[in-house]
Amino acid sequence: MHLVIGGNGFLGSHLVRRLAAAGEQVRVLTRPTSDLRSLAGMDVEHVTGDLFDAAAVDAAMTGCDTVFHCAVDTRAWLTDPAPLYRTNVEALRSVLDVAARHDLRKFVATSTMATIGRGTGRAVVDESQRFDWADRAPHYVLARVAGERLALSYAEHSRVPVVAMCVSNTYGPGDWAPTPHGSFVAAAALGRLPFTVRGMRAEAVGIDDAADALARAAVRGVAGERYIVSERSIDLGDVVATAAAAVDREPPRLVLGKPALYAAGAAGTAWTRLPQVFPPARALPGAGAPQKLSLDSVRLMHVMAPMSHAKAERDLDWHPRPVTEAVAEGARFWRDLVARRREARTR
Repeated sequence: MHLVIGGNGFLGSHLVRRLAAAGEQVRVLTRPTSDLRSLAGMDVEHVTGDLFDAAAVDAAMTGCDTVFHCAVDTRAWLTDPAPLYRTNVEALRSVLDVAARHDLRKFVATSTMATIGRGTGRAVVDESQRFDWADRAPHYVLARVAGERLALSYAEHSRVPVVAMCVSNTYGPGDWAPTPHGSFVAAAALGRLPFTVRGMRAEAVGIDDAADALARAAVRGVAGERYIVSERSIDLGDVVATAAAAVDREPPRLVLGKPALYAAGAAGTAWTRLPQVFPPARALPGAGAPQKLSLDSVRLMHVMAPMSHAKAERDLDWHPRPVTEAVAEGARFWRDLVARRREARTR
């Protein structure tokens, strides 16, 4: 029996689908308020509980030999970092303490590519590159680094057989939220993107391939190790062009570079902080609300060095498809979703 914590999320739901399709028994732990539409139609066991409720987590783990922890807070734009540390560190600690009481074969923890060091001067980095940019990293990254180190410490002390999966930007169908990078795919597919961006590169992987990497880590991964889960570094402009072409649309004609995007990010950050420096602005609708496009989120679009996934290929026998295929599938997902909604309204 496999337990997927946070199985309703983008990565978690694709992992659940992958495991169920392989004939595996799957149990999913979600919160009472979780949106479960990503799990619709799947033959899995549902358990409802909070990650800080040790009794609920213990009941969910009972009878399971593998745990996949996919419950992470990826809201890098939050101005108050407390929720990031609460979910990505403290909630993870609570779950690991319960896991230490079970005889698990593997605990596969979802980490992020941002925990890999930038390796200044290196053309390509890998898992051996330790995190080396704490002085510039936003709280989102610092929280994820703390969470990964915490999880691996349980493996180091033989308490829980943790494998850390350093997942890059994921693309594909079912990105309901959508993720910040997935927003560009959705907007391009629906013809709502006024501009495209060039010069912003980031590591990326198809969502199904990311789920496959996690499933393989449960079987072949080495406890205490971390694995880069990324197919390639891709320019955001190429993501937009691929998404538009997949649904027979022309990509936006207006092309922005780094300076323009940083200006937009600065504007987003300023709008968030406006009520602090100019209290009368609190009367403006939305003033002070966290903006997804901020200086921190813009930096994260291109700050990482190109990465090698050779270790995952070697140890996990993982061979991802070109991420452009997943981007195209994501674009068609949004096109078809909007078409179905329009059809439902006309009935």
